[in-house]
Amino acid sequence: MAAADPSPEFIFRSKLPDLTIPNHLPLHTYCFERISEFKHNPCLINAATGDIYTYGEVHVTARRVAAGLHKLGIGKGDVIMLLLQNTPQFAFAFLGASFACAIATMANPFFTPAEIAKQAASSGAKLIITQAAFAEKVKNLPQENQGILKVIFIDSPPEGGCHFSSLTDEAKEEELTDVKFSPDDVVALPYSSGTTGLPKGVMLTHKGLVTSVAQQVDGENPHFHIRSNDVVLCVLPLFHIYSLSSIVMSSLRVGAAILLVQKFDINSLVALVPKYRVTIATVVPPIVLAMVKSPVVDCSDMSSIRIVLSGAAPLGKNLEDAFRAKFPHAILGQGYGMTESGSVLTMSLALAKERFAIKSGACGTLMRNAEMKIVNPETGVSLSRNQPGEIYVRSPQMMKGYLNDEEATKGIIDGDGWLHTGDIGLVDDDDEVFIVDRLKELIKYKGFQVAPAELEGLLISNVHIVDVAVIPMKDEVAGEAPVAFIVRSDGSNITEDEIKEYISKQVQDQTDFSNSVSVLWKGISVHCRLQTKLTRS
Repeated sequence: MAAADPSPEFIFRSKLPDLTIPNHLPLHTYCFERISEFKHNPCLINAATGDIYTYGEVHVTARRVAAGLHKLGIGKGDVIMLLLQNTPQFAFAFLGASFACAIATMANPFFTPAEIAKQAASSGAKLIITQAAFAEKVKNLPQENQGILKVIFIDSPPEGGCHFSSLTDEAKEEELTDVKFSPDDVVALPYSSGTTGLPKGVMLTHKGLVTSVAQQVDGENPHFHIRSNDVVLCVLPLFHIYSLSSIVMSSLRVGAAILLVQKFDINSLVALVPKYRVTIATVVPPIVLAMVKSPVVDCSDMSSIRIVLSGAAPLGKNLEDAFRAKFPHAILGQGYGMTESGSVLTMSLALAKERFAIKSGACGTLMRNAEMKIVNPETGVSLSRNQPGEIYVRSPQMMKGYLNDEEATKGIIDGDGWLHTGDIGLVDDDDEVFIVDRLKELIKYKGFQVAPAELEGLLISNVHIVDVAVIPMKDEVAGEAPVAFIVRSDGSNITEDEIKEYISKQVQDQTDFSNSVSVLWKGISVHCRLQTKLTRS
């Protein structure tokens, strides 16, 4: 008797044709490949000081940093830690490390000293570049981590400290020596918790990051249409790969100006946009929310913005529609990715040079030169269109693996090269991808699966609510019940009972969990911290 045929594989690809990607090049060579076209154009704009650096200046400074690193004994495969806010020196140092064939690990400067020390030790960092504001956090690191040579400050160093100028002023780019390079060399080492567990070093290669940027901005019809005359807002932290890839490296590739902003504040934003005529804003949902709901935006000139890309978390359909109603001149699209994927996996084709019609709530279509499949997390069976399951991806942009953690690497990348994202989503009939939720975050309410993101989207559509985060809480009867942390609108006195009534009117009878929702009031934006600290604990 013949064996039963195996289940068919449904593999999805981009609606755009694949590219020939020059991912044999070093990342810095690729980013500056067209520098002769815009050598004198603005490259980096420091919003805090007003300083502007041209492409030529950035290129020379990065090479000098590389030469300075070489003088310190830092070369191929050595790690430097960037403990910086969004400053020009972040870009100089990151690109300088690439020129030196070294590796940059990016750390959140608001980490505790213990968290910084742990990443420094785990990554094997030999140098830390930071700001005076964080001096207390790193003052003991040279003693605690024997491999660290020194700490360098980009501004006023403490007594006995070294200034960033020691890297650039005491070295010339002509002194930069040739280093044997491989496209598979690691160039960036961000840290990520992955689908579960503690933070791990994500090894991103020159080949992977060149591929990721090319997928976004190369070709006759770029998926993300950044032009050389654009001014791109960079308010998202550069220690996140989303900001580094989709803003900095993508802008460098096409010759756009990058406006570096250290901290998001809606009042500052509405002043900076008209001052610098910002044309592209790459943001996260809380910023979109502020743009829609903050009254200061109503009396501000935001007309220069032509593109808004939102990523890092799903943007609900209601919020997306509200944004388009308020800013009809701007094109809004979503992107989706993860650190392990080398940044972007999907992006809205509304942002392409030749735009496609899109649906609200979708996070775009798959990037070129990549594959995706949707897999039933319980059976492992590949699913066809319109069926939700875990998203698997395969592409040359993906990470090389987790640093010194082969077991964790095998746990997320299978033997066939598929990266298991841990996200639940589906691909519809038009190749648009919709994220349902995190595999580990689905709330099991009386046997039904409740997606926190869906409930958050429902709640945020209420005019009395400006921000919300939903997490599961153990419940004797239901198994799990949703807990909503809510920020009320200014002047609103909406009650917990009114919120429950609002929910009950918008969910199906058999899954009506409104009476089991606990509401906790918060006075500040809560989304990211709660999702990270509580949902994955």
